Amino acid sequence: MGRKVHPMGFRLGVIRDWQSKWYDDKHYAEFILEDVKLRRAVQAKYTDAGISLVEIERQANKVSRNDSYLAPGHRYRPRWAKVEEMRQFLEGVLGGKKIQLDIREIRQPEMDAYLVARSVAEQMERRVAYRRAMKQSIFRTLQAGAKGMRILCSGRLGGVEIARRQLMHQGRVPLQTLRADIDYGFTEAHTTLGRIGVKVWIYKGDVFPAAEVTEEVTAVEAPVVTTTIPIAAAPAAPAKDTTMAEAVARMTEAPVKDAAELLRKSKNPRPGRRSKPSLLKLKRRVMKSL
Repeated sequence: MGRKVHPMGFRLGVIRDWQSKWYDDKHYAEFILEDVKLRRAVQAKYTDAGISLVEIERQANKVSRNDSYLAPGHRYRPRWAKVEEMRQFLEGVLGGKKIQLDIREIRQPEMDAYLVARSVAEQMERRVAYRRAMKQSIFRTLQAGAKGMRILCSGRLGGVEIARRQLMHQGRVPLQTLRADIDYGFTEAHTTLGRIGVKVWIYKGDVFPAAEVTEEVTAVEAPVVTTTIPIAAAPAAPAKDTTMAEAVARMTEAPVKDAAELLRKSKNPRPGRRSKPSLLKLKRRVMKSL
């Protein structure tokens, strides 16, 4: 099997939410077609506006109301002066239904996978070297704070007759880790020799839900708290004041006691063992110890 799982759909319900937030039993198919028409109309007419995400939300009792959240890049902000014109266009696409627009601004376009792919595609359309465009996009994305990036271009790269694929990546891009926050974007570059597909994966880090973290902490700390038993400390022995003369006397008495012990053991050897060395050797050992 190839890598056919969509990185964003693979993480739905884990770290990502749905882009269409509504529920209906009677008009389910109708609403699905409306969402598809709305997204296609936005992508077709506002291709150069840098819209990376379209979120649709419907109220429970107000079927005629659609909330479309459009997120354009900051460099395309002057083009959004006629928001009312866009709202009327989308209402015409949906057959006169009322639409409320909420346009958001992307603070870091280098961290958005679709905008990065769109910039690479635009450079290819201007006949910029594809390797240079890919390397520059990777460098800017990693400088913006990403932990890893992967970009794939496929088609007649460089104007050759045989289509091929070019892959560049840097850093980590764990596609099979559900908690990994990976942004995915796809677009096409329309060149004179054909279309070139551009895919971008950006790894921003891991997402740890707060609820799971608190449960893990309590599970680890609970046994420590329950098993703690207070134990009374033993009374410390009173410190004795020793003078210099007493210390010297103790040091001199220690070798004498050791010699006496050796003499006592030599007179009464243990049964079943070899006899102790001679008395002369024993005296030599005692003198060495002194």
